[in-house]
Amino acid sequence: MMEQVPTSVLSAERCHLGEGPTYDTTTDTAWWFDILEGRLFEAHLASGQVRIHPLGKMASALARIDAERQLIVAEDGLYIRSVADGVMTLYRPLEAENALTRSNDARVHPGGTFWIGTMGRRAEAGAGAIYALHRGELSQLFAHITIPNAICFSPDGALGYFADTRKNELYRVALDAATGLPRGAPEMLVRHQGIGGIDGAVVDADGLIWNARWGGGCIDVYSPAGEHLRSLHVPARQSSCPAFVGPDLSRLLVTSAWQGMDEAARAADPEHGRTFLMKAAVRGRAEPDVKLASS
Repeated sequence: MMEQVPTSVLSAERCHLGEGPTYDTTTDTAWWFDILEGRLFEAHLASGQVRIHPLGKMASALARIDAERQLIVAEDGLYIRSVADGVMTLYRPLEAENALTRSNDARVHPGGTFWIGTMGRRAEAGAGAIYALHRGELSQLFAHITIPNAICFSPDGALGYFADTRKNELYRVALDAATGLPRGAPEMLVRHQGIGGIDGAVVDADGLIWNARWGGGCIDVYSPAGEHLRSLHVPARQSSCPAFVGPDLSRLLVTSAWQGMDEAARAADPEHGRTFLMKAAVRGRAEPDVKLASS
């Protein structure tokens, strides 16, 4: 059964490829990206004001360092961005020598380690990987991934999750809860069958996995054991990634995209590319800050 929950449009601006939403609890501000158009969105939830920052490059994810700085995951590396003026300074290159790839999904482990996915610009088979930025040092965790997505972590940091959207498989891996680094090999948790593909995900305070289904127009909820519990309708077919937002983190922000849709497909999906707020009555969790070598 597809559940209908109260849903509103946070931003009517259509994203070619909306992705990477996150929420800063200290400022009541949500952030997300239009990867293909090189845009960063900033939305103050209480006022409803939305600003769009052109980046001059493709970027896909953001982590808070502190009140003044953010870490931006971009097509050629990681950049420190000043919140006050938007100035971006290269922190670490990432596959900068490989013109075939770009960044994709990413999320911060409770211990402050940043997991970052890369993929082929045309989703070339096996061209992507997942890396960890741990205390300023980048290391590759998993290779030969086509479309890395659904990077998220259990509340205690002892489990990590990620997906390969091309295979429609969600994996679970045991982690060192302090470092956020793997303690073993990944195991498949969910193989989705049917309409749509496993895309971005986040884990709530109860350990449930909230996963956007690309092409399915919904958020699927899974238990840590991989049991499918719920599906919540999203007004755009290509829903891409959720984030917990609001003072009590009880709502979901969900991005979407019109990538790959022709004129007829867009006409049949009138809310395509928009960004939504869903009253899902979820017990969300705040995103941790990323820890750099100097922080």
